[in-house]
Amino acid sequence: QGHPVESGGDLVQPGAALRLSCAPSRIRTDWYTIGWFRQAPGKEREGVSCISRHDSTSYTADSVKDRFTISRDAVNNTVYLQMTSVKPEDAGVYFCALSSWSIRALGTKRFAPDYYDFWGQGTQVTVSS
Repeated sequence: QGHPVESGGDLVQPGAALRLSCAPSRIRTDWYTIGWFRQAPGKEREGVSCISRHDSTSYTADSVKDRFTISRDAVNNTVYLQMTSVKPEDAGVYFCALSSWSIRALGTKRFAPDYYDFWGQGTQVTVSS
């Protein structure tokens, strides 16, 4: 079974931009709803953004919706999380996850980790001046 592979995490200064990539291994990104989650030390994993497997419908958490954008590149089978104006509180490990639920069926559970079937190993984002 394939699994998501994240990349793009880095050490950046506050205010910088960063793009994370999720390129599932042996899985088409348009077979699943794709979600980005993050986890800071000592905190619970939280949903950041997710995108439909069918179209460009997406949802982004209120805490980052003015700064983060999720997108899908069907040709390269990759889902991106574009982060801008990064803040120290954005630091953490960012995970890509795949859900067999449609984004519509997920409804209010769209950011519930239990509804995602496959997880990547995560990529570290560090924000420091």
